[in-house]
Amino acid sequence: MQPKLVVITGPTASGKTALGVALAQRLGGEVVSADSMQIYRGMDIGTAKPTPEEMQGVPHHMIDIADPAENYSVSRYAAQAAACVDDILARGKLPIVVGGTGLGARSPTARPTPRCGRS
Repeated sequence: MQPKLVVITGPTASGKTALGVALAQRLGGEVVSADSMQIYRGMDIGTAKPTPEEMQGVPHHMIDIADPAENYSVSRYAAQAAACVDDILARGKLPIVVGGTGLGARSPTARPTPRCGRS
């Protein structure tokens, strides 16, 4: 059987983060961010990065993993996010991919690599 994961996408300010956290708490999951700007450290204003309070103790991955001056591509994101998904599955948890872009939300199903970005 194929491993399962949940994907939540939608427009800005539609409640994706809150839904992802609620599902993670209810189903034993962890959130993998698919937001193209939340990967960057120091870019908290205007990116709607979840606060520790909003995360409610649920592990979040792929947030604050790159410097804004760094060359970061969707290919690199896909590899790191896929590694996060594999790691979450290996620990018996449910990966919940949360973000507004279809490209970011689809890319964690790409071929995995051994490095996962965590916050």
